[in-house]
Amino acid sequence: MPSSALPPELSARLRADAAALEARRELPYKSVELVRNSGLGALRAPVEYGGRGGSLAALFRVVIDLAEADSNVAQALRPHFGFVELLISQGTETERKRWFPVVAGGALFGNAASERGTAHPGEIRTRITADGDHFRVDGTKFYSTGSLFADYVVAIALDGEERRVRVVLPRDREGLELSDDWDALGQRTTASGTTRLRGVRAFADEVAIDATARQRRTHLGPYYQLYLAAVHTGIAKAAVADAVDYARHKARPVQHAGVARAVDDPLVQHTVGSIAALGYAAEAAVLRAADALDAALAVRGDDGVAGLPDALHDTAVQVSQVQVVAARAALDAGERLYDVGGASATLREHHLDRHWRNARTLASHNPVAHKARVAGDWLLNGTPPPLNGFF
Repeated sequence: MPSSALPPELSARLRADAAALEARRELPYKSVELVRNSGLGALRAPVEYGGRGGSLAALFRVVIDLAEADSNVAQALRPHFGFVELLISQGTETERKRWFPVVAGGALFGNAASERGTAHPGEIRTRITADGDHFRVDGTKFYSTGSLFADYVVAIALDGEERRVRVVLPRDREGLELSDDWDALGQRTTASGTTRLRGVRAFADEVAIDATARQRRTHLGPYYQLYLAAVHTGIAKAAVADAVDYARHKARPVQHAGVARAVDDPLVQHTVGSIAALGYAAEAAVLRAADALDAALAVRGDDGVAGLPDALHDTAVQVSQVQVVAARAALDAGERLYDVGGASATLREHHLDRHWRNARTLASHNPVAHKARVAGDWLLNGTPPPLNGFF
């Protein structure tokens, strides 16, 4: 493993609890705390602010390993690493000085952006209004991934001029209410429920206007989408590991296989080899795209935003292709691992269904069919991907 990968002892501790926590639908507070204490939350924060200054390739190597150990923990940390990327991409020097040292100190950041009941995902109805020497934020969010584990919640609101504004609020600020009401078939312990903002007070150094929103491409879209692909890759690898363990220690060969052990059954060998190849391909694709994204960020535009639009268009298309590969790898691995055992493999005590459930839920964030179509349109017609957070 590269030196930037997840420490093996941390991986082992997360993996040991993952299946049982999900089976009980118990939020992994201790697991997240282990990650916090490892210092990985500051992996991408610049060295001059106390962080590690790691590359995106190093980050996604860690994310794959995290997701292999516990995909719920990996997904719960996506908003935290996303806030760090936002500061890297387009944060002002004032914001960087304000928040990077907080990240380096071990704080985690959660998400309160998306809302239900709008015409399309990404539309915002939450409002921020001036109130004397401060602001007040009112609205309701859903999909608030990771916020119950976080020290700060990053909320998105519209101001009186209909501009998108991000507000970084302490988790314990009066009027900020977080609910663990996420009830999906997968990703059950990502704490992705409701956030209610009831006249929450915000101060000037906690508020920033998102000047680049939907105006030019930044690396944040490809980052968020590649993160999903990295989690899918980790799920695929975890399914392979469980298939191997089940075949070695629990499975019985069918009578007509003509072998004494399941591991000698050609069908089992083919199944494990096939799904392992899918995970290998997804992993290689994620890391290659991460390298491309690192290269794109090496140049900063005249507007001060990291990455030039043309290079980021191409990288966004690469990431879209990776998502097709990684989603299929995770879904296929989660479904086909049952071929290593008989009906007993479906018993709930083994918790093998979590891999497919988590992969299916993750794949529902952004349909893979759209990713393939956008990549094809770019290759055929040179049409850039849509200018939103989904690419």
